[in-house]
Amino acid sequence: MAEKLTDRTALDPLLATGWALVEGRDAIAKEFTFKDFNAAFGWMTRVALVAEKMNHHPEWFNVYRTVKVTLSTHDAGGLTELDVKLARRMDAFAD
Repeated sequence: MAEKLTDRTALDPLLATGWALVEGRDAIAKEFTFKDFNAAFGWMTRVALVAEKMNHHPEWFNVYRTVKVTLSTHDAGGLTELDVKLARRMDAFAD
């Protein structure tokens, strides 16, 4: 099982790129906006393939070209290195 982050400095680069701490939860969230629905869905598909390999699945909500994401490791009860890794991959796929 993944362990909760003890060194929170791993979040600093993510917070600098638009991720935010979720109030009332040990989680991070970000809203991604794409050119259109196809671009948003394509991004979600790429993320889904990575998430499945990691066995770490995001909470997300999609409407047209916008995808709202929340990351937290439920088994650990908060943020872990898995969330940091998946957030980095999401950002890389969104570029």
